[in-house]
Amino acid sequence: MSIQLVTVVALALVFLIATVLPVHMGALAFVAAFVIGTVFAGESTDDIVSGFPGDLFVILVGVTLLFAIAKGNGTVDRLVHLVVRAVGGRIALIPWVMFVVTAALTAVGAVVPAAVAIIAPIGMGFARRYTINPMLMGLLIINGASAGGFSPISIFGSIVNGVVARDNLPSNPGLLFASSFVFNLLLCVVVFFLFGGRELIRRSSAAVPEMVAVTAQPATALALSGSSAGATMTGGGGPSDPPPSGGSGGEEPEERLPLNRDHVFTLIGLAALAVGALVFKLDVGFTALTVATVLSLVSPGSAKAAVSEVAWPTVLLICGIVTFVALMERVGTIDWLGNLVTQIGSPLLAAFLICAIGAVVSAFASTTGILGALIPLAVPFLLAGEVGAVSMIIALAISSSVVDSSPFSTSGALVVANAPEGQTDKVFRGLMIWGFSMCVITPITTWLLFILPGLS
Repeated sequence: MSIQLVTVVALALVFLIATVLPVHMGALAFVAAFVIGTVFAGESTDDIVSGFPGDLFVILVGVTLLFAIAKGNGTVDRLVHLVVRAVGGRIALIPWVMFVVTAALTAVGAVVPAAVAIIAPIGMGFARRYTINPMLMGLLIINGASAGGFSPISIFGSIVNGVVARDNLPSNPGLLFASSFVFNLLLCVVVFFLFGGRELIRRSSAAVPEMVAVTAQPATALALSGSSAGATMTGGGGPSDPPPSGGSGGEEPEERLPLNRDHVFTLIGLAALAVGALVFKLDVGFTALTVATVLSLVSPGSAKAAVSEVAWPTVLLICGIVTFVALMERVGTIDWLGNLVTQIGSPLLAAFLICAIGAVVSAFASTTGILGALIPLAVPFLLAGEVGAVSMIIALAISSSVVDSSPFSTSGALVVANAPEGQTDKVFRGLMIWGFSMCVITPITTWLLFILPGLS
């Protein structure tokens, strides 16, 4: 058995064992990387550790630590209420606001993980406060990032168009962007109604006045919940609800009170993160860690419990899987699979398989790297003219980016790390099922929509 096939079998076993037995998948992936790397690939431990995603580790820890501080001092609650008031209390619009904002950020040049890192904690704060399905909120944020990710001035778009130009293939940057945006938008419509959109629409029309006036408190989410049939929200809460902050019906709602010192410093820090990542192209993880550290120095009391709020199990899981996938890349498994595909006699079938490989591998590894690696593999039969180059590139780009909803990608991992308390495992399983289904559905759909008609 070749080393490439050994790594494929090992990855399948990691998922199978972690599903059947109470073994942490991240720890299992680290063990698999160590055993296969040393026994089959002849690598040293330094070689194996070289595949550890240090950048992803820093992003996950830095962003979740920063927003743990923001959550602990009440800043996230204030942002939640400001946005709810801006949309007139219609909570059904909130996930779509997150979609549009994230798409706009990536369309003007933000790296997809950077945009998701900034928006996901805020969006999941809305989900937590107003009992919006975290799958709905998370997927609209991730798909929003993908929707804007292929504009001509975006990172993904620049990479794809640059690779196409170097290989002297026909290109259509505008069509690539439009196709990706429309595909993700339609996918979000499906997500919206699949994960509770109808219930949000009903709640929006029934609870607008009360949502805008009510104080930020845990009882708010309960009163808004669809499980309390016939419940209505009032300023004093339900029979079993605690009274609004301050205990007096005559006091102002919390969101109308002036911001305190910690809120102001935290908002400045969040703005610094956004400007640093989007304008000055600073590393998101290190920038978030820097802001979190400064906030801890300024206000030690509000930040002392934040470290325990970092999603350490998620960090272990994601870093373990990505380390193993890096081993697969080093031993040539990805190139091996790509070469097998290009040797197939049918160009249409080869095109589909390349899209499928791009989807599956991108669900675990860098979308940027996959786009740069698989487009050159497709050059021989694209130059033969049997498959439209533009249509193939669009299909591959969409197939490789939509699967960023996988919890093993940076975007999916950020959503899992910021999931409401007690729902992390549920969100992880949901994104894993959704992401893997996209690995199958998206290549088929893009093949039917773009490649089969011979768009060029």
